Amino acid sequence: MYIIVGLGNPGRDYTNTRHNIGFDVIDKLAEQENISVLEKKHKAIIGKGYVAGQKCILAKPQTFMNLSGESVRELIDYYKADEKEELIVISDDISLDVGQLRIRKKGSAGGHNGLKNIISHLGHDTFMRVKMGVGEKPKGYDLADYVLGHFSAKERAVMDEAAGRAADAIRMMITGDADAAMNEYNRKVSDK
Repeated sequence: MYIIVGLGNPGRDYTNTRHNIGFDVIDKLAEQENISVLEKKHKAIIGKGYVAGQKCILAKPQTFMNLSGESVRELIDYYKADEKEELIVISDDISLDVGQLRIRKKGSAGGHNGLKNIISHLGHDTFMRVKMGVGEKPKGYDLADYVLGHFSAKERAVMDEAAGRAADAIRMMITGDADAAMNEYNRKVSDK
């Protein structure tokens, strides 16, 4: 069973912020696959269903970003999933251009506190992830203010399209072809 976790912060104040793009991808995938993500369990809001013929749990941790690992650990333990093969985490990434995707099968947290906490709770960094580019922090901006800020209307349109591409990438990943997903989706959008 696949555990697909979109990172973000709970609460209306954080809706549509850069840091919550993981929640947005979960919402997009849930909408496309007709999965209701409403059940409160494992320190998350979850939904159960099938994606690309595979049984999946879609999850939006409600622990706040910096404690995301608590929810991920509970989900992995409860559903007895193999975190190295069946966990996919979706997060924002300020080192990528707005709308660019980067798929990885393992790696460091890259300064992302949500990923850092998940790595800490799992005890390793070998799990699949979809990094969603939200653009580099402008000079002079506080990092927290930037990632908790909202997208411009133009950026929002780009991110909505990117969320759809991320959902397509996740379908490819859960059919066992993470390498093909990396080849297809890690290119810059302008490269296509």
